[in-house]
Amino acid sequence: MSRFLIFIAVVIAIIVGLHYYLWARLVRDPQLALPWRLLATWALVLLALSMPTAMFLSRARPAAGRLLAWPAFSWMGVMFLLVVAFATVDLLRVLGGAARGTSDAQVLDPARRTLVARVIAAAATTVVGGLAAIAARAAQAPIDVKRVEVSLARLPRAHDGLKLVQLSDVHVGPTIGASFIRDVVAQVNELSPDIVAITGDLVDGSVEDLRGAVAPLADLRARHGIYFVTGNHEYYSGAAQWIAALPGLGIRVLSNERVSIGEGADAFDLAGIDDHTAEGFGGLSTTESLAWALANRDTERELVLLAHQPRQFAEATRHRVGLQLSGHTHGGQMWPFTFFVRLVQPFVAGLHRRGESQIYVSRGTGYWGPPMRLGAPAEITQIILRRA
Repeated sequence: MSRFLIFIAVVIAIIVGLHYYLWARLVRDPQLALPWRLLATWALVLLALSMPTAMFLSRARPAAGRLLAWPAFSWMGVMFLLVVAFATVDLLRVLGGAARGTSDAQVLDPARRTLVARVIAAAATTVVGGLAAIAARAAQAPIDVKRVEVSLARLPRAHDGLKLVQLSDVHVGPTIGASFIRDVVAQVNELSPDIVAITGDLVDGSVEDLRGAVAPLADLRARHGIYFVTGNHEYYSGAAQWIAALPGLGIRVLSNERVSIGEGADAFDLAGIDDHTAEGFGGLSTTESLAWALANRDTERELVLLAHQPRQFAEATRHRVGLQLSGHTHGGQMWPFTFFVRLVQPFVAGLHRRGESQIYVSRGTGYWGPPMRLGAPAEITQIILRRA
């Protein structure tokens, strides 16, 4: 409980700090006149309160949470872009002043500082408004199917050309529901996949609240089956309940285990491990999860591993995993957040190789938080396995 309270306190402090910064740049520095100053101040206060309130209601009162989620999470995206815009301008001004050996306070009189602040506020608001509109439209646009060919040295000839469709980070919840899932299922089935792999963060909410929203997943069709591994958001949403519920939709949960695709010499292994977050919820570490999943494995057989986070790839390479499929990063979701993702994950998107092992990181099929995507479009990934 103490860790949770500390987390809440940190989140609130960040929200307060960011909104104070925006208030300073949008209200204080431009010296807005009454009543605009008062209206803008209260608007920022209410917008700041909307985000934690929407997160709380989406768990405690889902129906009310859905009503507030769209404006609150949209503001989250706009807030992020505004903070980036103003921080960039402030950094450039500091660097410029350092190069001149002066500061704005020394160069500009109060009237001109106010004028500059107003011009910057107006320009930032205009640019961010345009970017937010583009990002919102991109998040609601039809999802592209990204086709990727991966050559694997140990893949049996019988499976050359096998079609594996990956879904990841759908985040069914306050702003993503059954209609979205129906469209995704229709797209996937049109690809006639041999395997469907869902690499975590399928949901943001409990089984009870989202049962109807995920119901269309029962219509997925794949010759060798539909498989799922947990992401970190499953653990925030009741992982045990979801693991118990998904088989009712025809989805096989791979929880630190593997299955054989094909028979005899024409077979390869498909394994799945719990998310890195599981350890903090009483589960196994990635090292332990892989040990369970790959126990008594024939290392001459090809192995495709489903693991939510790219950071789990470092351990997978030690086990001669041919291909790991991951998500988690959303490809950054909103540029320039991509640069922050790189600080904690070794790969953000796309196909990468380390030694004899490869990893493909999906940009995600849905989105989290802001219903926006900027510079990181959503994807349904069709992976064609080839014998090297």
